[in-house]
Amino acid sequence: MTVGQLAAPAVREATEFRLLGPVIVHDARTGVGFAPASPKQRALLAALVIHAGERLSVDRLVEELWGDRPPANAPNALQAHVSRLRRLLPDRDHEWISTLPTGYLLTLGHASTDVARFSRLSAEGRTAVPEDPRYAVELLSQAIELWHGPALLDSCHGPICTAEADRLEEQRLTTLEALYEARLDTSTYLAVIPDLERLIADHPLRERFYDLLMVALYRGGRQSEALGVYESARRRLIGTLGIEPGLALRYRLEAILNHSPALASTRPHPPSLVTQVAELQTRIDRLERAHEDMLKRCCVTERHLKSSL
Repeated sequence: MTVGQLAAPAVREATEFRLLGPVIVHDARTGVGFAPASPKQRALLAALVIHAGERLSVDRLVEELWGDRPPANAPNALQAHVSRLRRLLPDRDHEWISTLPTGYLLTLGHASTDVARFSRLSAEGRTAVPEDPRYAVELLSQAIELWHGPALLDSCHGPICTAEADRLEEQRLTTLEALYEARLDTSTYLAVIPDLERLIADHPLRERFYDLLMVALYRGGRQSEALGVYESARRRLIGTLGIEPGLALRYRLEAILNHSPALASTRPHPPSLVTQVAELQTRIDRLERAHEDMLKRCCVTERHLKSSL
């Protein structure tokens, strides 16, 4: 039996809308979940849940479902999808989706979302890292376990779902950074090295993962490998973005070279605000120059292709 064929739950207090992976409506009491079978209905449900409690205009929802190629009768087609979605949602005594003069609104009522659970656990865990890293590991691990694939796995075509998926992915990576920072502060540095190496392979431009891996290797008595991680990060950043590593990673390199006592902490060295602003401006300038160079190369290539026709 597929997810789309599962029976809908009947108790609204136990309803949870899940977006951290496939879009699913889940009943926590029975463990049963269902997803709208139509991709457009999944996208519609996701958009309404993302903006729960807010009116979404017909125009925005039409763009979300059909992009720049809406059907001639787009408002009627949207209304038909809303009607089907209403019939699918549990507890028909609760009006999930309200029709307004210029759009639609989803009301959660007593329902919840996995996004809200994730955000709460992540925020509490990140706050706990400096004072209680073991508790932080517990909370942050629970947050990551809520993910069952990329956010909005089957609904990321329109602007609403795409933007939300990008936002949630950034939160997931920030949560992972905090999780491995906390794990390093609980003296499990040897165990996290393979995980950090995999994270770097998946996210080669994410400097914080390089930073944490350098600390883990240094604490494991592998200083030369830690220095090699910095060089690898530098080559990747220069080769891809045309920029040097940021201040935090450079300070970490200096600390390792000098066997600094600061390496007892995984917290990045906090440069002054003036230094941070100057560094950010330098990186923006380099990125702008790289973008201009790329545009010039594209123009030259285009002229060359036209002249050869």
